Amino acid sequence: MKIKLLGKNLEELKAIVAQERLPGFTAKQIAQWLYVKKVRSIDDMTNLSKAARAALSEKYEVGVTPYAGLQVSSDGTKKYLFPVKCSHKRGLNPVCTEEELESGAVEAVMIPDDDRATLCVSSQSGCRMGCRFCMTGRQGFHGHLSAADIISQFIAVDESDRLTNTVFMGMGEPLDNYENVMRAIEILTADWGFGWSPKRITVSTIGVLPNLKRYLDECRCHLAVSLHDPFGPERLSVMPAQGAWPVQEVIDLIKQYDFTGQRRVSFEYTMFSGFNDTKAHADALIRMLRGLECRMNLIRFHKIPDFPYETSPGVIIENFKQRLNNSGITTTVRASRGEDILAACGMLAGEHNK
Repeated sequence: MKIKLLGKNLEELKAIVAQERLPGFTAKQIAQWLYVKKVRSIDDMTNLSKAARAALSEKYEVGVTPYAGLQVSSDGTKKYLFPVKCSHKRGLNPVCTEEELESGAVEAVMIPDDDRATLCVSSQSGCRMGCRFCMTGRQGFHGHLSAADIISQFIAVDESDRLTNTVFMGMGEPLDNYENVMRAIEILTADWGFGWSPKRITVSTIGVLPNLKRYLDECRCHLAVSLHDPFGPERLSVMPAQGAWPVQEVIDLIKQYDFTGQRRVSFEYTMFSGFNDTKAHADALIRMLRGLECRMNLIRFHKIPDFPYETSPGVIIENFKQRLNNSGITTTVRASRGEDILAACGMLAGEHNK
């Protein structure tokens, strides 16, 4: 099994170059081929000598995984299916045999919007958080994606050279696969990598407290928190992770950081009719978020099997939004994209549920 070059940072590429006894500048050349020119084969790295390419090809491969399926929505949203072999082991470079890697599939969604093209990427196959209203969470956990598999989604989609933004809101809990997600962000933002501004990247989380603190300390990208209910017992009934990481503790941690500059924090709130859409819920959110510079995104629930709630009526959502806006919390209703191809929020399942 060859080692993937994709997902390596510049220091790791320098170590590979030194091991292969190649000139030191070769590492930057490889990085440019991987992350700027986005080649699929070592043979395409034409400013490396033939001998260097031959030496690298004996042990290494680029590691881009082509998509295995594509669906296009009536609104232009595109859903890509990627085969993966993922690991249950944590860390940047988990040592796994071929037998220890589980085969599966993940989905990434490209959302066009005027001059923007946003890629919603996956970080795990399945998810261990178990949210009852999410198709990914209900399929269980199949493994962590490597940094290579995360970055491969950016390179393999047809819109690779037109992407303007990304949201880590696909399959999986990004902060449960912290090291590999942060490695992917390093590659996206480094000058030797994609060269993106951190302002183009948003990471979503249910609120994995230990890694959330690390993220807030170590990263300048935007944060989106899956809140969905301000009342602990109610939230626990649909989001089991509330038992480990109570939402109030998540908010208390976030309030220790400054979001008045370029980094933003937003909250995701899926609206369930008669469950979390009352005046009492809106007022509890206002109290909970008081003093925090933030935004609220209200999401219409997309019905999935064996879940008892429907989405809130439009007038209820609008009143809820207005109440939050009147309190000073900038609140919008997220437009549903790709629902007809099961690409909207909470509907990604990969091949496990196809």
